[in-house]
Amino acid sequence: MKKLMLLLLAALMLLTLSAHAETFKVGMECNYAPFNWTQADASEFTVPLTAGGYADGYDVQVALFIAAELGLELEIVKTEWDGLPLALTSGKIDAIIAGMSPTAQRKVTLDFSVPYYESDLVIVINKESQYISANSLADFSGAKITGQLNTFHYSVIDQIPGVKKQTALDTFPAMIVALSSGRIDGYVSERPGALSAVASNPDFTFVSFGEGLGFEASEEDTAVAVGLRKESPLMDSINAALAKLDKDTRTQLMNEAMSRQPLSE
Repeated sequence: MKKLMLLLLAALMLLTLSAHAETFKVGMECNYAPFNWTQADASEFTVPLTAGGYADGYDVQVALFIAAELGLELEIVKTEWDGLPLALTSGKIDAIIAGMSPTAQRKVTLDFSVPYYESDLVIVINKESQYISANSLADFSGAKITGQLNTFHYSVIDQIPGVKKQTALDTFPAMIVALSSGRIDGYVSERPGALSAVASNPDFTFVSFGEGLGFEASEEDTAVAVGLRKESPLMDSINAALAKLDKDTRTQLMNEAMSRQPLSE
């Protein structure tokens, strides 16, 4: 009887491990359109979330593509932005696909794939803002500017001379609320996130900068890549999958994500 119980237990463990191996668990906050968001209804583009609702966005489509290339079923684990690295290193998820930049600081504890998107930094403002005619960082002297907590978006604010740097906020929706209420004059964003905010909020616009007039940032800061555990066996396969997503396809996926994003944050 003991031998039978041990055999049954071993079989159950193998079955559990096999089921886990067939799933590609990806963490994202599902709150950063057009890269990722949560919606109530299913569509041909969405992935269901265990806590309810469905995830969509550019990151979701990239994750679906990678999972298909790996021959695995995608599972999205909705996770707060600050909790993503710990979720990865603890084994709760297999990868981070969340519009995350492969900064030098993050590379201390995580490995990153090749980039799957590149962008530039802008400042989102209200159309009635006194900074509407700004075209350089110097024009934002005295402005109350913020960025998302624990992102390089927040750290580059120090490059604005005379800026009134505000407390970092947890999410982009929180920054949108702060801008709408007048608590801040603007926030730093990547261009896709700014386009998303403007599409959802008609009173918003954003300021982009010409060469030498905007933020100084390295390519690793303005790119986004898949975050993985150190020496992850998935690295080569994910890089091979991303190599099949050419620039035109990535642009198309981003444009389609922006056209599907929720109309309000």
